[in-house]
Amino acid sequence: MLDHILLDVAGAIRATMENAMLERAALEERFQTDIWLGDISFETSYSLPGESNPPKVRADLSFEWPTWSQSAYRSWAIGDSEVDKPELTLQIALRIQRLAERPDLSSLTAVVPLTSPILLEGSAELTSISIEESLEIEVGRTESAAEFLYEATLHLGESTMEDPSTLEGELKPLGAWLASVLVKLADLQLTYLPPEEDD
Repeated sequence: MLDHILLDVAGAIRATMENAMLERAALEERFQTDIWLGDISFETSYSLPGESNPPKVRADLSFEWPTWSQSAYRSWAIGDSEVDKPELTLQIALRIQRLAERPDLSSLTAVVPLTSPILLEGSAELTSISIEESLEIEVGRTESAAEFLYEATLHLGESTMEDPSTLEGELKPLGAWLASVLVKLADLQLTYLPPEEDD
């Protein structure tokens, strides 16, 4: 029997992203189980509408439901009131990619917020910024990217577990916030590599 609140979270995420007019990268969506530890994760990616493939800016989201949270959720479901609140860990990676030159870090940090809106009694906080550079040897071309990593621990309260349909309302601010930040990143005056030929 597949009875998992993480499926409700995935549905709420999809709804809030679609309401914010963001486009899902269908091939990047994954629902995975760690067969050794029992942890379950859900990964998905979204970009602004009308972007090329791969998009210039995108948001990669990853939710993890640890084994102990599943145990706590099942204990609550059978009537045990003395349990800790189940938790989801959330990671959001905002990426600017296919850059023709290394970006100025100060111009990037000026437009990204330090925290997200409140989501399920928590918020995602900016924990790291990284700059990536790669060299395509055959064509002698350098490609750069920047990534902003946000992390959060989200708690599921009893009211949410009793009525998972409220998840969409709890996560609604996420879509609008991500759309706003992606637009700000896309509006930066940066130089991008031309689209790939098969685009």
